[in-house]
Amino acid sequence: MELICIDLEASGLGPDSYPVEVAWKSAESGAQDSFLINPESAEGWVFWDEFAEEMHGIEWSTLTKSGIGVRAACERLNTALFGKDVVCDALEFDAFWLRRLFQAGCQPMNFTLKGIESVLSPEQRIQYRLVSRSQYRRHRALDDVEDQLNLITWLLEEEAGA
Repeated sequence: MELICIDLEASGLGPDSYPVEVAWKSAESGAQDSFLINPESAEGWVFWDEFAEEMHGIEWSTLTKSGIGVRAACERLNTALFGKDVVCDALEFDAFWLRRLFQAGCQPMNFTLKGIESVLSPEQRIQYRLVSRSQYRRHRALDDVEDQLNLITWLLEEEAGA
């Protein structure tokens, strides 16, 4: 399986939150993408948590000026990730935000989202959680996805070398 990781930043953590930034990267090819999403392109996307903004540092005005529309975001993800398994480290949150994105864009999601348990053993998942919690998280999607990839790759290599 090609290891591709994805990460999302959102307007908050509550039930009315939605994705504001998406990034993915392939460990094998190095292919990657990162983009902001304009919340004004989706009906009802008005919830904004100032704490979330403080964490990721993305202002509403930046999203409305530089973000792409939800349909364009769905098309971009589907084109790049079609038929692939994509790994995330926060399955419950990331699945929720991707569902919100693809529902708002009126499109099916043409790739499969999987949690890190699909690539890491139970022991490796414990190590992953311990190391990732001790790391400084930048809370920008591409930075976080690169951190995820580096940590997963290191854990897999450690096991292979053991």
